[in-house]
Parts: sequence; C-alpha cells; structure tokens
Amino acid sequence: MFQGQKDITGKKNSRKVAVGYDLGRTFAQISYCGLEETEPETVSAVAGTEQYNIPVVLCKRSGVGQWYYGKEAIKFAKEENGILVEDLLTLAERGEDVLVEGEAFDPAALLTLFVKRSLSLLNIRIQLSQIEAFMFTVEELTPRMVDVLGKVAAGLSLKTEYICFQNHLESFYAYTLHQSRELRKSNVMIFEYHTALKTLCLECNERTSPRVVVIEQRNYPEMERRIWNEEPEIRKKQMGELDMLFADIAGRELKDRSVSTIFLLGDGFKENWAKESLRLLCRNRRVFQGNNLYSKGACYGMMERLHPGEEWKEHVYLGDDKLKSNIGIRALRRGEDSYYAILDAGINWYEASSDFDVILESGNTVDFVITPLTGGKVTYRSLSLEGLPQRPARTTRLNIHMEMTAVNQAAVTIEDMGFGEMFKSSGKAWTQTIIV
Repeated sequence: MFQGQKDITGKKNSRKVAVGYDLGRTFAQISYCGLEETEPETVSAVAGTEQYNIPVVLCKRSGVGQWYYGKEAIKFAKEENGILVEDLLTLAERGEDVLVEGEAFDPAALLTLFVKRSLSLLNIRIQLSQIEAFMFTVEELTPRMVDVLGKVAAGLSLKTEYICFQNHLESFYAYTLHQSRELRKSNVMIFEYHTALKTLCLECNERTSPRVVVIEQRNYPEMERRIWNEEPEIRKKQMGELDMLFADIAGRELKDRSVSTIFLLGDGFKENWAKESLRLLCRNRRVFQGNNLYSKGACYGMMERLHPGEEWKEHVYLGDDKLKSNIGIRALRRGEDSYYAILDAGINWYEASSDFDVILESGNTVDFVITPLTGGKVTYRSLSLEGLPQRPARTTRLNIHMEMTAVNQAAVTIEDMGFGEMFKSSGKAWTQTIIV
C-alpha cells in the first residue's frame, strides 16, 4: 500500500499503476497502466513523439562522477568526449567488473543506474510512489538473467512487493490475450526484425480445458540487417532482393497455417523496403507495425498476476520456462477422497514452490499425482518414508515442502512433525527429487 500523493494541481493522486519495463540489449521501453484501466501507455523518450526506444547506454563525464543515460549519453560522448559504456545487460550477465577511467564498477550496479535514470521519463507522467507493481521483460529469461534482474530490482528501492520477470514470449502471450477475439480467432504471428529476422507463432488449443497456448520460435540469420548503398539504383536493387527473401520466408511460415493477425516489430521494418512481401502478409489477415508490444505485454502480464481475468483463467501458456503438469496429492476432505493441488501448470518453474501440512492416513508413503497438460497419461510418484515411527491411523502430521529445481523436476522435503502432545516429532526428514 502507499499513501495518496498530490499532483501539480494540488489534487490528491492515489492512482495505482503497473509498469512494464522491456529491457533489451540495445534499447529499453517503459509502458504503464492504471490498475483500473484497460490499455497501457508507452513512455516516449522524446516528448511529443512516438520514439519509445531508450538506448541502453551510460556515459561518464571525464574526471568527475557524473553519469548520463540513453540518448543524452550518446550525445555527450560525441560532443564532450565522455566515456561511453554500452552492452550494459551483457556486462551484467557476465558479472565482471567494468573499468572506467581506471576505476572498477559493478556491472549490475551500472545497469541499475541506467534503469533508475530511465524511470525519470516515467516520473514526468506519474510519481514513482504510485507504482503498485513492476514487471521486467527480457528476450530470454535464463537463471543468470533472473539473478541479474533480482539485483536490479533490489537496487531500485521501489516501495512495492510486486516485482516480477517474464520473457518476451510470455509478454507476447499476455498482449495477445488482451486483444479482441477477432484478432486471435486463429494463430497470431510476430515477425521481428532487428539485426536478423525472428518469427513467433502463437497457437491456442481450443479443445483442452484450460485452453493450452504454445509459441513456436524460428530464427532466420540469413536475413541479416542490410547496410544500404548510397547509390539509388544499387540501393533499390538491395531492397528488392531483401523484399523477395522476406516474401519467401513469410510464404514458408504461413504455408498450411491459419493466421488471423501479424505483428511486424523492429526498426528493420521501418526502412520502407517491404513491398511484395507486405502484400503477401496482408492477404486475408490483419497486419500491424510497431515496436512496443513487449512492454505493453509486460504491463498486461503484471496486471493479470494481481487480478486474473476470466480469459486469463481459461488459458494457460506452456512456454519453455513453464511447468507443464499439474502436481497434487489425493487427500480425504470431510471424509471424501479429493484432489489437493500443490503446483499448477503454467507457472515459471523458478517461481514454483509450495509448503503445506498433511495428516498421514496410514502406512509410510506419500503419493503425488502428475497430470500433464500437453497430453499423455496421469502418472504417480511415491515417496517412501523409511524409518517413520509406527503410530495409529491419522496421528502423524507431515510438513511437505516442494520446490522446482528445473522445468521438469522438483525437490520434495517431507518432515515428521509428530502429532501434538500425543506423539512428539521423531526429527526425521526425507528429501527426494521427482521427475514431473
């Protein structure tokens, strides 16, 4: 919670906001949305324009501890001969100290400084104390990247407990789910063109409950970004060749696929070379061009974590980082056999954990139920508690802690808690890894 603030008109401003921060290796973007609103807004790096990209760079002023960020950093480095520090995200991933004028800097601290400075653009629109929740989205969310983002989040000192991470694919999923049903009546695709071409195809299985969503990614390094010749005729030929190459790739991607909507992302599509290929894409489908889909998708994803809507509850996205199966146990509730859910499919494996107590009915085994959402049979995993003291039925309380250690395996620790004053705990605990 936070206290209401006053805006420049003197009126009390208690609007709660979710922020989606797209942190790329070259550019960053910031979108935000009031929790009671439906459409995020993206912050412009240049007031009054739709220039959303903020260069992920810092520049240190020579001889003093003054730092600039983004476009100002690039400008200062050129005009004042400052020390430019680029590739901040890559440097933070490596974790090696960065030397600037002979002084060593923690790369995670430099990345944090960039994010903190870039948020000043947001501070023009809202007060940072209004941020209720913050979602980082990055291209690939590796365990190392999670560690880096955790350090950055801690360094921001935001007054919110809701700081989360998701990759671009999950941001694409969240964005798509907030579009009209007409736009997502069949597959939805992204063609993303920065240094090379990447395609994403979102497919929803309407026959399952919940509806399972998967995203297929393909990379086309042969369609690398072109450097255009200054000679008009040669440049025209280059553009025509690129247009034909893209049309061929797009034709292969769309063959035997029903696609209702296509999003063209990346600066590579802004150079006005796609002629014939664009005609192909627009055939019987909607095509949109822009570059702030991921930051808006991060906003949507954060808002759904806070207050899941009906559409969100009816779908589950099974990406590479997602738990693919529901995990639970059979238990007696009010004398009837029932299923107790421990972990649900669709959550990030590195965020998945559960801690709960059960009363053992009899014997010395605990059975876990694994229900895959990708098809296949329900399976069972039994953990034997060797050395558990023999007690009368329903007089042994167990504490069970389950934590995912990889996308397909969980570490389970079971501790004997005894049974109140009747039976003291034996102090025994059992730990085992199960495949899910």
